[in-house]
Amino acid sequence: MKNILCLIFGGFIVLVGCQSEPRKIVPEVPLITVPVKKVVTKKVMADAATIISKKEVPILCYHNIKDFSSSASGNIKVYTVKPPAFAAQMKALADAGYETILPEQLYDYLVYDGPLPAKPIMITFDDTRGEQFSIGAAEMKKYGFKGVFFVMTVSINRPGYMSKEQIKSLSDDGHVVGAHTWDHHMVTKYTGDDWNTQLVKPKAKLEDIIGKPVKDFAYPFGLWNTAAIPEIKKSDYKMAYILSTKRDSVDPLYTIRRIIVSGTWSTEGMINSINSSFNKTE
Repeated sequence: MKNILCLIFGGFIVLVGCQSEPRKIVPEVPLITVPVKKVVTKKVMADAATIISKKEVPILCYHNIKDFSSSASGNIKVYTVKPPAFAAQMKALADAGYETILPEQLYDYLVYDGPLPAKPIMITFDDTRGEQFSIGAAEMKKYGFKGVFFVMTVSINRPGYMSKEQIKSLSDDGHVVGAHTWDHHMVTKYTGDDWNTQLVKPKAKLEDIIGKPVKDFAYPFGLWNTAAIPEIKKSDYKMAYILSTKRDSVDPLYTIRRIIVSGTWSTEGMINSINSSFNKTE
């Protein structure tokens, strides 16, 4: 009996000894997430020489869109495009694959090498004429085109010119509203308070109408001088537009070139003028 008890006790000892040790519970260590610091690459502005060297974007300038007789003066024929001709020109641009761009996209292209459509074009209007809204914007809408409307503020709400509501409607529809002085006096003749009257006040009035910043300015008659550029900059305009004269080598953003679309051109002539005017080197 004693021997049996010894065997049982010995077996129990062996059994206990064969069991694995109790598993130790190791507390979980919380995973520490280290935030990744975002690297912000500062854009470098292109210098004047680089901007001048870039391929120019074609920019068209329209004034009047209305009928005129064959006996009309030379100025009327140059500054006026008949409504059917304007409609044909918009269709021709669309058929040729042109896509409209606006000033902000042009600025990004010139200054930061931003992307452009394969065939970019900018369509601009000077002097606030009413038919620019009723005919110009309506025809452009057929092709998804957007334009830039340079307003001389003295004309707002006058017969034959755009109203405040029409100007606001253009802006709300995605067009850009720019300044074209108060009363179209030449920038080259400004002195004293003229800068405030012709640059600062019109900008403020237009911003009050559309509820957006006004950043673009068109020189009356396309005439400019180097004395005007610091004043335009000081008035917080980002770009200014001339006509088809040579750009300034120091401040090309304030001498953006455009061509007037003449009422004497055929539709084919308009396309040819785009190619000849904007595919040349200065």
